[in-house]
Amino acid sequence: MPQPLRYSINLTLDGCCSHTAAIPDEELHRHAAAWIASADTLLFGRVTYQMMESAWRSPRAPGRPAWTEPFGEAIDAVKKYVVSSTLPKVDWNSEFLRGDLATEVRKLKAMPGRGIATGGVMLPKVLAELGLIDEYQFVIHPRIVGRGPALWEGLPAPLDLKLIDREEFKSGVQVLRYAPKGS
Repeated sequence: MPQPLRYSINLTLDGCCSHTAAIPDEELHRHAAAWIASADTLLFGRVTYQMMESAWRSPRAPGRPAWTEPFGEAIDAVKKYVVSSTLPKVDWNSEFLRGDLATEVRKLKAMPGRGIATGGVMLPKVLAELGLIDEYQFVIHPRIVGRGPALWEGLPAPLDLKLIDREEFKSGVQVLRYAPKGS
């Protein structure tokens, strides 16, 4: 059985998916660390890779709360594949994923493992269009920001999903997990 490709994104109630609009706290970081640790591989586009590397590559940034450390350790340790035609090189336990995206992602999914995790905006949109995402996790923050990038802009056809799990944090953050309908 192929390992699943799981997508996660933080969103505000008005659909903003900027990482700066999220409300970070210890419970959210524990959840995110467990989510990353449940995968053997991360799949990133250029923007998400560069953002995560600058924020989470060891050593720990001065002034960062100690409760962020498990997330930093989890993301630092896991193998990463990066989809980019503009980055000259990657490191941080990473390599490029080159060639036809659908073919290469199917090869990754066919490898033994617990799962592949992805995040961001542009690459996951393409992966969704190709029907390669097996689970969607939307982390909804109880906040309206009135600005910022919107998720799935330009998606050519609707994605029909079924709710498979939900969780609520003390902060009011809702974690909604979906699978494609028919899967």
